[in-house]
Amino acid sequence: MPLTRIEALDDARRLQLLIDGVVDYAVYLISPQGRIATWNTGAQRLKGYTASEIIGQPYATFFTEEDRRAGLPDTALKTAAANGRWEQEGWRVRKDGTLFWAMAVLDAVFDDKGDLIGYAKVTRDVTERLR
Repeated sequence: MPLTRIEALDDARRLQLLIDGVVDYAVYLISPQGRIATWNTGAQRLKGYTASEIIGQPYATFFTEEDRRAGLPDTALKTAAANGRWEQEGWRVRKDGTLFWAMAVLDAVFDDKGDLIGYAKVTRDVTERLR
C-alpha cells in the first residue's frame, strides 16, 4: 500500500503539523530560563501574539501583574523542574490586555542524560466553564 501524504513526511514535519493543528490549546516550549522558544497556531489564537512577536520573550508575559509580583512564573518553573510538572488554573493576560481563565500545565523536558532542557507548556481558555 502506498504511503499517504502525511505518512510520507518526516517525523519532525508530522509533529509540527500535529502541534499547529491544535487550535484550541496554546502549545509551546519554554527555555530553562523561562523564554518562549516555540509557538503554535492555538497559542496565537488564544493569546494574540504572532510567533515573531513572542518567541524569545519571557513566558511571564501572560501572567497578571499581581502574579508576577508574587513570583508565580518562577515558582511554576521551579516546581516543574523539581517535580516534573506544575498545574494551575488562574487568570492570564492576552496581548490586548484582556483576561481569560486558563487551565495551564507545565511539564519539565529532560534530555537523555537527565538534564533539564526546557519546559512544554499547554494552556486552554476555560473562561466559559468558570462562568
